[in-house]
Amino acid sequence: MADKSLKPTNSHEGAGAGELSALEEAFRKFAVHGDTRATGKEMHGKNWSKLCKDCNIIDGKNVTTTDVDIVFSKIKGKSVRTITFEQFKEALQELSKKRFKGKSDEEALQEMYKLIEGKGPGLTGVTKTVASPTVSRLTDTSKFTGSHKERFDASGKGKGRAGREDLVDNSGYVSGYKHAGTYDHKVQGNK
Repeated sequence: MADKSLKPTNSHEGAGAGELSALEEAFRKFAVHGDTRATGKEMHGKNWSKLCKDCNIIDGKNVTTTDVDIVFSKIKGKSVRTITFEQFKEALQELSKKRFKGKSDEEALQEMYKLIEGKGPGLTGVTKTVASPTVSRLTDTSKFTGSHKERFDASGKGKGRAGREDLVDNSGYVSGYKHAGTYDHKVQGNK
């Protein structure tokens, strides 16, 4: 019977571990966002702020961007610019008290975890290319005239060096001669 009492405890801990792994996965996604050298084990203040904004921890009333920055500065070490996953959980605990005032500390922390789990950094506000008629008109190679027209073939693909330089025609005929290559045919046809 002692074995049966241990099994539910282990399954409950497994559920808790699964819950934390989803939280840790979200932590890693935000930790590496925007930094090619990041390992995902430590998070910078910029990414901490982004996590709080993207996961709706900052509500503008109870929790503001200033609160988020103060908690980050309080949790991190004095000479360090990043926080670890354990410090991240401490920071969430600190913010959960402010965000969910009417709930107990444990309930508030669980609500905070639910806000973050399964989320990743959003790409809102990212600059997109604008397909304006002016730009499309200027980049349409079929409308090019003069010497620029010679730089592209009929499909609009660039010719490379042949389109930029005047290559010498060593055929023996002057440029513009319409009957090039017909001399041998005329001479042999007359004999």
